[in-house]
Amino acid sequence: MDIGVVNGPNLDRLGKREPEVYGTRTLADLEAEVAAHAKSRGLKARFFQSNHEGELIDTLSKWADDGVRLLVINPGGHTHVSVALRDAIAGSGMRAVEVHLSNIYKRESFRHASVTAGACDGVITGLGFEGYRLAVDYLAAKAKA
Repeated sequence: MDIGVVNGPNLDRLGKREPEVYGTRTLADLEAEVAAHAKSRGLKARFFQSNHEGELIDTLSKWADDGVRLLVINPGGHTHVSVALRDAIAGSGMRAVEVHLSNIYKRESFRHASVTAGACDGVITGLGFEGYRLAVDYLAAKAKA
């Protein structure tokens, strides 16, 4: 079974952008860790990152049409503003977990609200790469239930 992992705006800059907030590991490091972890749970990970809202939405639609039923998503800045991305998650038929590397509640107040979270089973925030692994674990368990 495939699990989709979507990362939104600026996550391609991991390791370079605000290392005091996001650390020094890169998106490639994250994808390698998640792929290995997903494989250990009997899942094949698919990855997509874009800085463009429409590309994120198109990917969710394509994956849904391809039969992907599990999704880990870090919408980045779209978390707080994108009704369109929220609707794409909700309409995809995928069971989803929203993940944020940093603790959005320890940051600026505008980051405290998530438009997209309501379309997801849950939200993991502030646990770095571990949050993605926990999301994979949750979704793998739900897929077997």
